[in-house]
Amino acid sequence: MISMNELANKNILLIDDEVEILNLLETVLQKEGFQHIWKASTGAEGLSLCMSCQPDAVVLDIMLPDMEGYEVCKKIREFSLVPIIFLSAKSDDIDKLLGLGIGGDDYVTKPFSPKEVAFRVKAQLRRNSYYPQEAAINKDEITFGEIEMNKQTGEVKKNGEEVQLTAKELQLLLFLADHPNQILSKTKICDAVWGEEYVGHDNTIMVHIRHLREKLEHEPSKPEWIRTVKGLGYKLNTRGN
Repeated sequence: MISMNELANKNILLIDDEVEILNLLETVLQKEGFQHIWKASTGAEGLSLCMSCQPDAVVLDIMLPDMEGYEVCKKIREFSLVPIIFLSAKSDDIDKLLGLGIGGDDYVTKPFSPKEVAFRVKAQLRRNSYYPQEAAINKDEITFGEIEMNKQTGEVKKNGEEVQLTAKELQLLLFLADHPNQILSKTKICDAVWGEEYVGHDNTIMVHIRHLREKLEHEPSKPEWIRTVKGLGYKLNTRGN
């Protein structure tokens, strides 16, 4: 649980071209205890603020006047692992999977309850309060095959070349690496990486596992490292057998 004092010190960045939504979210977040809220109405402005204010969470609309929120998310991921919560009028699963697949952490469909958005912001902050810091404390480097991981810096290399991972892909890989050769259920993975109860996240986990395999495996369709254990979950096989 994050205290009110901790919430008051968090920087929250809102990016939406609808002034009414920006003001409504700001009001609700302030009532929930947040005191440092930044607002942007374009993607370019949002990117500039993201670099300058270094937010602890970003709420990002997909439909912006100058660029899509997906593009904003990609650009943010070039320099930050900050949790990103998408807002969208699109409710199709393919749109949600696209948002999560390019580096988003959560997805809220319009029309939405402002309190729900505030709850999801808090959920992401709770998640980040115990997992990334814990991962950073463990300075061990993990090597399996041609894959090298530095758990302090989050750097991942394959054959000496850096592998570009999204924030969620990195968190997922770090969680698997923290439990090498152990079968991890989808429920445990969802709770650790997404910080939510395991409801409707089956496809999301599968997409992220597939992306990791495409970036790390010789043959993604015949994974050597990130194994599926049918009916049980996944495991990082560091033994190579």
